[in-house]
Amino acid sequence: MNKTTSQTRRKFLKNAAAFSAFTIVPRFVLGGQGYVPPSDKITLGFIGTGKQSKGLLRNFLDTGQAQYVAASDVYQAKLEQFIQLDKAYHAEKLGKTNYKGCDAYPNFMEMLERDDIDAVVIATPDHWHAAQAVKAAEAGKDIYCEKPLALTIPEGRAMVEATRKNNRVFQTGSMQRSWPEFRQAANLVRNGYIGEVHAVKVSVGGPPVPYNLPKEPISRGLDWAGWLGPNLPVHFNSILAPPIILDIFPDWRRYKEFGGGGMTDWGAHMFDIAQWALDMDNSGPVEIIPPDGKEYPHLTYRYANGVTMTHENYKPGNSVLFIGTEGEIDVRRRKIETQPASLAAQTIGENEEKVYHSENHYTDWLNAIRNRTQPICDVEVGHRTASVCTLGNIAYELKRPLQWDPQAEKFINDEKANLALTRPMQDEWAALL
Repeated sequence: MNKTTSQTRRKFLKNAAAFSAFTIVPRFVLGGQGYVPPSDKITLGFIGTGKQSKGLLRNFLDTGQAQYVAASDVYQAKLEQFIQLDKAYHAEKLGKTNYKGCDAYPNFMEMLERDDIDAVVIATPDHWHAAQAVKAAEAGKDIYCEKPLALTIPEGRAMVEATRKNNRVFQTGSMQRSWPEFRQAANLVRNGYIGEVHAVKVSVGGPPVPYNLPKEPISRGLDWAGWLGPNLPVHFNSILAPPIILDIFPDWRRYKEFGGGGMTDWGAHMFDIAQWALDMDNSGPVEIIPPDGKEYPHLTYRYANGVTMTHENYKPGNSVLFIGTEGEIDVRRRKIETQPASLAAQTIGENEEKVYHSENHYTDWLNAIRNRTQPICDVEVGHRTASVCTLGNIAYELKRPLQWDPQAEKFINDEKANLALTRPMQDEWAALL
């Protein structure tokens, strides 16, 4: 596709909503109800084709609104597998056994040069998110990025700034916001159904540990330096990038150099729901207190409005408990329990406050791209949630109370804590972020 054609497509996507009312022949007449011609589909490039990519591949294709034209990964076998899965999907759903499929790119920067890519999906390890998102925004691509948004708070802010500067549509992969039980919980809290909320409990895993795995031979077909990307060199261990025959999630999340432990992995889901319900999507806590075995048995966050939020395993599994003056809401995936019990099925009235309603996280992003609006989990939302998780990890590490300014995004009168906000990086990426 040449540049002129690409620009024409982009203009069409931008104005599709405005012109839809004047369409004379409905699309379904041409190809069945819900049919979207290939020329009208949003073209995607995929960055990071590991385990998580399999679900995302189908989720976006199932919308019928998007198609993949390119994919990038530093692990050859995983890149080839993704391309074959894309072809298999079209063969299964559409009978297209000769479907061309994605073009392969070992280097995502080369993929971003293509004018015919409207948007990218980023599903790489956390230490790569910020650099790839900033570069994608600069290349004029809209972005879907897996959670947690960034490995550090300054990197998350760089993602927000790049998104705004380049007028991009950015969806964070915190898909629980598009699930009914979490939307119900947020609406109940926002409208005071459990009275004034004074405490929140979040049950997720703990903080990360320093990288301490033994050295192994680098797997065939893996560009290890490319996998490390912005990070300083360390030796390889297959736990970080398992071979595809194992079909398991990699465990890089456990190590501080690449992820934030359970605090950011599941925390980016559960702390996210707490932030949403508390109407803190543009802010955050003002104090973070690590457990001291005395007055504070659990990591404790304190918000300016007096609400406290603790990180504690109040019951098995990943969940959030809101405690109010008139009731409680305990929510996890596929289940919401309330006191009083009737609140679980409470209908939110037309004149009551309602949070953003999305029933499909992927369609929501694609619609936002067409309409040039913010999706349900915009980059600022994802950044603020990731910040809460990271702040908790810093408090765990420093083992002392921290005062936080959520507007300046700095610790108050604490030089050592502010140094912990950043991380060592390769010079070229440090300059970008």
